[in-house]
Amino acid sequence: MYGITETTVHVSYRPLSRADLGKAASSPMGVPIPDLSWYVLDGDLNPVAKGCIGELYVGRAGLARGYLKRSDLSATRFVPDPFGAPGGRLYRTGDLARYHADGVIEYAGRIDHQVKIRGFRIELGEIEARLQAQPQVREALVLAQEGATGQQLVAYLIPAAEVALEQQAGLRAQLREQLKEALPDYMVPAHLLLLDRWPLTANGKLDRKALPKADASLLQHGYRAPRSELEQQLAAIWQDVLKLEQVGLDDHFFELGGHSLLAVSVVSRVQLELGLSLTPQLIFQHPTLASFAEQLAQASAPADTQTLSKLSALLDEMEEV
Repeated sequence: MYGITETTVHVSYRPLSRADLGKAASSPMGVPIPDLSWYVLDGDLNPVAKGCIGELYVGRAGLARGYLKRSDLSATRFVPDPFGAPGGRLYRTGDLARYHADGVIEYAGRIDHQVKIRGFRIELGEIEARLQAQPQVREALVLAQEGATGQQLVAYLIPAAEVALEQQAGLRAQLREQLKEALPDYMVPAHLLLLDRWPLTANGKLDRKALPKADASLLQHGYRAPRSELEQQLAAIWQDVLKLEQVGLDDHFFELGGHSLLAVSVVSRVQLELGLSLTPQLIFQHPTLASFAEQLAQASAPADTQTLSKLSALLDEMEEV
């Protein structure tokens, strides 16, 4: 059952099967209890298309009159019902939901669980659901944290089984690829941190302040110094763009806090300073410094000045977003 205090507890119901109990992702919320109505609406109180996320509104019988001695809050949370009889009201639940193709509504997180990074509005619960749907992950928590290169997404994971230290980098890479197949680039966390258990307060609740900070230096692999002149030049560019003191051959651009805008910045710097022609896709396909340098060495064609000019203009536009 789904419900909230302001709607006199219960709003919907749905019978559960054994198959539902084994699902890591969120399940459908069921159907409204008779005499109640619900809608998934956008910020202008228009119904959203199926598959799109909006805020869940509940109406008709069961709604509270408002908050005691909080007329301001009541006016914000209880709004006129544009679909019902005159005088009807809807309650803004603050919960996000989406309609499936069959008309069933699925819970998609809280509005206050949304963040805005590099101009994109991101629902953290959607990333958590994707991670928890992977068989290697038992539990997941995604937060937005301030890093050296600005706001970034950090995913804290409790694996389904114990992972040896030497296997953790492989697991992170595997999960990152799985996320990239299901989510846009800006929703893939910069850091994936593996924990044995959640830190808890004395009351048994999650202690977010005790979660380890995402330090890019801790995610760097055993340091192998750049050897060739090209590797050293690229390492210097990565260090400057990622704001790190040191980058080794085995370090992964995206695990160090890199993202699509910084990839464009690297490409622009490589073209301007080294005169080599490449596209941002190369750093996505070869995200370690060693493989990135190897690909550039094999295709060391001079930069196209027209392409370089367009790339620089694109970077300037992105930085203004």
